[in-house]
Amino acid sequence: MTASRIHPTAIVSHDAEIAADVEIGAFAIVGEGCAIGAGSVLAARATLERNVTLGHSVKVGIGTILGGAPQDLKYAGEETMVEIDDGTVIREYVTINRGTAHSFKTAVGKDCLIMSYVHIGHDCRIGNSVILSNVVQLAGHVTIEDKAILSGLSAVHQFTRVGRQSFIGGMSRVSKDIPPFLKAVGNPVKLYGLNTIGLQRSGMDDAAILELKRAYRLLFRSDLNVTQAIERCQSELEQLPEVLELIRFVEGSERGVVI
Repeated sequence: MTASRIHPTAIVSHDAEIAADVEIGAFAIVGEGCAIGAGSVLAARATLERNVTLGHSVKVGIGTILGGAPQDLKYAGEETMVEIDDGTVIREYVTINRGTAHSFKTAVGKDCLIMSYVHIGHDCRIGNSVILSNVVQLAGHVTIEDKAILSGLSAVHQFTRVGRQSFIGGMSRVSKDIPPFLKAVGNPVKLYGLNTIGLQRSGMDDAAILELKRAYRLLFRSDLNVTQAIERCQSELEQLPEVLELIRFVEGSERGVVI
């Protein structure tokens, strides 16, 4: 087993848990209540303020700050945390705040790519294999589901949900929910059909893509109201798991969905 490599200028709390093969760069800080999994790398001047857990093989870029206090006036000093799952790459100057008493945790899933200058606010939930491009800004309580991609300079309003395998174009202002499998872009953001290329690359079969296209037309490009459109989807379309997921997302949206 290879020993951890900790630069002599790094500051590491006495109660931090540092696994094997961890590399901690010059002037990095690892605060109270932090744990770093095997094979992870904390670059120079990166900071884990407190209560941050990194899985194995997580890479944290120069100047990044994880585990800062939530930017929420209701926060009263509760013990909250940040969790980053295995294999996620966090590039330079990213900020990820701890949770509040609402959920006590901000969480990022496995194998994500969080590019430079991204901000992830308190109580956010980021799924697996998500890509957040440069300068994406997430307010508190945002949910980003698996394999979603947010392009650069996009901003997402608090409590908004972005569905699985969706794609959001650059410089978008997202103030309502983005359903799964769709493309959206703009300020204000609008839907632009199915994320067909992304779905094909992920291995989704043609039959499912075809039914999703039909569902999209009924839900978002017809004269039907939401209830009527869902009824038509249920009666006219093959009830594939992907179609049902799209319908359930629209039915369950609390902020309303983008159209």
